[in-house]
Amino acid sequence: MARGAARAGGQVVNRAFDELRSRLGEVWDLRLTTWLLEWDQEVMMPRGGAAIRAEQLATIERVTHERATADEVGRLLDELDGYEDELDPESFEASLIRVARRDWEKARRVPTDLQAEMARAAVDGFELWMTARDTSDYTRFRPAIERNLELRRRYVECFDGFDDPYDVLLDDFEPGMKTAEAEAVLLRLREALIPLAAEIADAPQPDSAFLTGPFPVAGQKRAETELLRRLGFEPTAWRLDEIVHPAAYSFGTADIRITTRYSEDSLETLFSAMHEFGHGLYEHQIDPALNRTPLATGVSLGLHESQSRLWENLVGRSLPFWRGVYPLLAETFPDVLGAVDLEAFHQAVNKVEPSLIRVDADEVTYNLHIVLRFELERALLDGTLSLDDLPEAWNVRMREYLGVEVPDDAHGVLQDVHWSSGAFGYFPTYSLGNVISVQIWGRLKTAVPDLDDQIEAGEFGNLRAWLRDHLHRFGRMFTPRETLERAVGGPIDPEPYLGYLRAKAADLYGVAPRA
Repeated sequence: MARGAARAGGQVVNRAFDELRSRLGEVWDLRLTTWLLEWDQEVMMPRGGAAIRAEQLATIERVTHERATADEVGRLLDELDGYEDELDPESFEASLIRVARRDWEKARRVPTDLQAEMARAAVDGFELWMTARDTSDYTRFRPAIERNLELRRRYVECFDGFDDPYDVLLDDFEPGMKTAEAEAVLLRLREALIPLAAEIADAPQPDSAFLTGPFPVAGQKRAETELLRRLGFEPTAWRLDEIVHPAAYSFGTADIRITTRYSEDSLETLFSAMHEFGHGLYEHQIDPALNRTPLATGVSLGLHESQSRLWENLVGRSLPFWRGVYPLLAETFPDVLGAVDLEAFHQAVNKVEPSLIRVDADEVTYNLHIVLRFELERALLDGTLSLDDLPEAWNVRMREYLGVEVPDDAHGVLQDVHWSSGAFGYFPTYSLGNVISVQIWGRLKTAVPDLDDQIEAGEFGNLRAWLRDHLHRFGRMFTPRETLERAVGGPIDPEPYLGYLRAKAADLYGVAPRA
């Protein structure tokens, strides 16, 4: 519709907006149904149901894609073109039109058959990954990663105008960010953290032997339930389940599902639960008025990860937090922790020690796991690394970056679930989230000067409220770059994060901070 007609025909335009919102609501319902089936596959479904689940998801993905890319959606967006200019750019209406147009134009480039095939391959790949991981046999997984990689190459070919093929994949998780920008952050982290880890390795090490337990699972579940309750877990809107690879799911602001896993020789479930709580809280605190629209989710995985890492590390590994929580833990596991004082426990859970498994990595070495995956993904995508050579390339980088020898595929190339579903381009968002979390934390500490005292007292209401008001409630109303600017007053910057890690190393290990 011409701009003049849009201005003169308010009733027509409003009818177009209402119809667009209704159509988008149906698409969002279908999208959440897809996610619900994926949650069920990982949490509840018997392994034997995988074949039919693959077909179910392919069907729903096909229908969702057809609805999302319908000509009628494009016609409605054309009608609203002039109307959008009259709106406050920060309004719900303007944001919905802007996001809908971006999603529609991007989705229209991808054939429906390809979208359905990627959904089918994701389910098949997950099952092959589970089997390969259980047997530590990469060759069992290779067909799945080959299929997913080929599908992603076909997906990249649907787009043009990119500087790097990886831009297309990264944009699915971090809209608007270029590979070069992510690479600059990751290389800065690699440059700074390899020598920092080496300095820490030369310092006296805290005793952490007691962290191997045993910690009976029943006790872990009781402690975890109480910990989450204190943080803000509401049984009427949340649920917690057990899973192989922990994750968080949202099916609306009042239906948040987080997952964890247990091992009697570790307390990692507590940190995993805090991590997934951070993801869940982001979705839970989105303005409910955005439900049933594409605005009702986190704006990017980097911002999302900043929330999980904030709760897992900046809250969950802090001394004020454990001053308030440690008595509960010592009481739950008296045989193991009864003789361990608070300071010793705090040092142990912050111990820097290169390790095989990304999800168990400490704050300093974690990002080196991400750099490794980022480099391998790019090499696989551009064909400079063959799938046959992938396990050895993984092992070489583990040795180079972390000084760790990989004993088998389960502890190496098969440890992450992401490639089984074709989620190439996802991994950089973990390190981006780490960086952003400290930028947000700096603003928080300024806004809430007694935050440490509140955390020690188990009072998290002001922390949740600040995050809601400055980040969560907006969902996807603004771009990731705009959302970050609103929260921290500037673009992504790794230096505050590196300063935080150096200061922590100085405090715990006596390593001198460096500029």
